[in-house]
Amino acid sequence: MDVRRLELLLALSRLGSMHAVSETLGVTTSTVSQQIAALAKEAGLPLIEPDGRRVRLTPAGRRLAGHAVDILAAHEAARADLDPSAEPAGTVRIAAFHTAIRDTLLPVVPRLPPAVRVEIQEQEPPDAIALLERDEVDLALTYDYNLAPAPLDPALHATPLWENSWSLAVPSRSRRSSGTAGEVVAAFADHDWIVNSRHTADEQVLRTLGALAGFEPRVTQRADSLQLVQEMISAGLGVALMPAAYPKTTGISLRRLRNPEPRMRAVALTRRGRTGWAPLTFLLGLLAPG
Repeated sequence: MDVRRLELLLALSRLGSMHAVSETLGVTTSTVSQQIAALAKEAGLPLIEPDGRRVRLTPAGRRLAGHAVDILAAHEAARADLDPSAEPAGTVRIAAFHTAIRDTLLPVVPRLPPAVRVEIQEQEPPDAIALLERDEVDLALTYDYNLAPAPLDPALHATPLWENSWSLAVPSRSRRSSGTAGEVVAAFADHDWIVNSRHTADEQVLRTLGALAGFEPRVTQRADSLQLVQEMISAGLGVALMPAAYPKTTGISLRRLRNPEPRMRAVALTRRGRTGWAPLTFLLGLLAPG
């Protein structure tokens, strides 16, 4: 049913005449009559009946006017909730990878307005994007690499967050190596390699670098935690790509990779048309750089 027609019906129930409704709402009496008649057609029942020279609501009209109170209140609440200029209020559902939760999301949570809550679940990019596409979350914090760019679904909108450089993590006792990224990784061509167990992006980067250096990396270990990857390197189980700025444990050394330099790119993904929702707009403003 048309919300504007419900407003006119409710006004008629309160003011008692179409003339009074037209005076109060600034429309013609003819418009009031036509819109009430159209509403009666939508409802399938007469909503008004003659009462001398005036009209009054039928029992069905009075019942619909009672419902109109709740319908119009819900409509106004929805408009306020979706108004980008409104005070942010609501629960933002988020799927994000571990580093983004720890370093990007959690630091801004204390700055959220009291009426904004977050529900967070840790997910690697493929699962986070799937949840977003099914409308099971409102925001996905994901990543890709400059050497393994992820295609963006046209239905999604990406807000860049940050980038970081990745290096080659090896046991400290390993021989020194220098040169281009391909030459550095080629020095470890005969080693076992460790990659992410829940996402293939870093493995794609590794295989790209291996192809540049003319070898096929032998991937034998998979782990999701960077801390665990370091412990596996220390135990002699292989070498791996890791963030250059990640705190190193004893026994681990980093070899810088340049020409090309692998870079992780973190982004905030939302469904197109959803960023006008006030709580999401506010949170994105806190997350986005500058």
